[in-house]
Amino acid sequence: MATLKEFEDALREHGMNMALALLERLRERDRATRTVKPARRLTGQKMTPELARSILELHASTGMTQQEIAFKVGVNQGRVNEVIKRGKWLTDDPHAPEAVARDRAVARLRGEPKPRKAASSKAPAKVKDKAAPQTRRNQGQLAFGDL
Repeated sequence: MATLKEFEDALREHGMNMALALLERLRERDRATRTVKPARRLTGQKMTPELARSILELHASTGMTQQEIAFKVGVNQGRVNEVIKRGKWLTDDPHAPEAVARDRAVARLRGEPKPRKAASSKAPAKVKDKAAPQTRRNQGQLAFGDL
């Protein structure tokens, strides 16, 4: 397949000036109507157990790729991968990690304040004895509790 530039060079080489003029008029028309539009984000469907089951059914019964399945059902490819590889969204459990994350994201979009954590029923923290020697941790490594 030839590029437009190669096509134009071939027309010029064969002396087809009328075709070159027509090509130039088409370019000018395209430049006049061309605008740069802002990117549009496509919002997909809300993931439900029914949609997850249909994704699994399409994956099992057809030779479609994850991207093709995503386009067909109206979600992104990452969601399709989560359903196929990890079995996410197959239950309607409101305490499932993906449902909790979705609800938090929706709350952030609405500008709702973060829910306060309930006071735990654990025993009160022990007061350190001032006379007890303090142990120093290795300064070269950080643990998750250090941050």
